[in-house]
Amino acid sequence: MFPLRDENPTELVPLLTLAIIILNIGVWITLQNAGSGQTFIDSLCEYGSIPGELTGAVPAGREIALGEYRCLAGGRTWSTVWTSMFMHGGWGHLIGNMWFLWVFGNNVEDSMGHLRFLVFYLLAGAAATAVHVFTGPSSAVPTVGASGAISGVMGAYMVLYPRVRILTLVLVYLVYVPAWLMLGYWFLIQFVSGSMAGGGAGVAFWAHVGGFVAGVVLVKPFERKQLVQAKRAGRKLSRDELRGIRW
Repeated sequence: MFPLRDENPTELVPLLTLAIIILNIGVWITLQNAGSGQTFIDSLCEYGSIPGELTGAVPAGREIALGEYRCLAGGRTWSTVWTSMFMHGGWGHLIGNMWFLWVFGNNVEDSMGHLRFLVFYLLAGAAATAVHVFTGPSSAVPTVGASGAISGVMGAYMVLYPRVRILTLVLVYLVYVPAWLMLGYWFLIQFVSGSMAGGGAGVAFWAHVGGFVAGVVLVKPFERKQLVQAKRAGRKLSRDELRGIRW
């Protein structure tokens, strides 16, 4: 199942969702050289989150082989929990993540306000990294991508708007399915794939699982009830009502 759009209009302009998308694209093109050459490989090792670095199993400066290239473990340790969320491993990785963030992020931001959404996004991403490290504590493979944080956004969406219809591509067919079905199916795939592949898979399935669960848990403390209740009732808030709760 691949989501194309939802039937869930927004009240607020999704400023932070757009800013995160622009930042990810900017980092990919500039800092990661659009996935090309040694500069790209160095960016993975320096700014990616290496589980073994965080646990002490991989010392800073250790040589890491990534295909035909070599790089050195960056030694940035805990700062990479945050920087890795804005790095990607390829054009498909970037485009897929940004598409999912746009489809689901604008409505989650719309239900929290801008700054609350940013804090929620970063915490979900950190939780995803923590679960990934727990499942592979000695791994020397850099982990990059916004998918852990975006998984948290998807978990929050399922809690907030489980019955909203999502236009979804299923094989070659376009069908509308409720959000709980599309997102629940996605979560099941991640859980089963992680269970079968273990902690050494090329895709960080357990990071997706951890981020999704974090989103389910954190959404209630971060939601703004006035925004959520108005959206569920299909009621537009006045400017006076929006003043002070949009952030």
